[in-house]
Amino acid sequence: MGRGVNPAELAARLRAVDGVVAVALGGSRARGAHRPDSDWDLGLYYRGELDVPGLHAVAASVADTEAELTALGGWGPWVDGGGWLTVGGVAVDWIYRDLDRVQRVWADCRAGRYEVGVQAGHPLGFYSHAYAGEVALCQVLADPTGELAALRDETQAYPPALADALVRGGWEAGFLLSGARKGVPAGDSAYVAGCLFRVVGVLVQVLHARAGRWLVNEKGMVASAGRLPGAPPDFAHRAQALLGGVGRAPAELNTTLDAARRLCAEVLG
Repeated sequence: MGRGVNPAELAARLRAVDGVVAVALGGSRARGAHRPDSDWDLGLYYRGELDVPGLHAVAASVADTEAELTALGGWGPWVDGGGWLTVGGVAVDWIYRDLDRVQRVWADCRAGRYEVGVQAGHPLGFYSHAYAGEVALCQVLADPTGELAALRDETQAYPPALADALVRGGWEAGFLLSGARKGVPAGDSAYVAGCLFRVVGVLVQVLHARAGRWLVNEKGMVASAGRLPGAPPDFAHRAQALLGGVGRAPAELNTTLDAARRLCAEVLG
């Protein structure tokens, strides 16, 4: 990581901070899908009170410049908080995760329950099962109790009940398209575009659920869905075209919504 930081060594130092139970590498680097300029995402799984001043002390000792760290809840209700650092010339993000909450969400996943919450930085909304997906796709760096590693092993199997729930949730796409039609006569491109973004997001969730693949955020979700078995032909191109050419005049908006309805029919049956 960078020119002078060892990931395992940094993870061990973070794990020594009061409240931190385990540290994991997440994001594209954990999946091997990163670019040379991709950030390093470190998940700090904590329990109880997290010693944020202790984290500041670690950050001050490794960061190139003064790091920005938040208190718990500093980034909203689902992304607990964290910090942006530059270490050895490389961007390193620390992201807090309440391990007890992650365990509760995993229990919900196995029971076929999920939530979609408002969260800064997540325009589609934060789907609660992303917590489980993050664990499933992570690389465990520091975990002396073995709790995170055990959870990672459990989450390798996508829960059938969760898949069924997300597929049932696909009804929302048709509901949104019906609502979007109401904005057509006034040429309300903003409203139609907003509906279409969520339509595409719902379809992407359905496709990932059917394939038993974890989806952890919106970035790259359309391309990911297009590579899944069971995706309609040319899904990614067609979904991107909907959002890239919504239109302004009523005739253009209707054409776009007609294409969206055809795509929905192919995904949802």
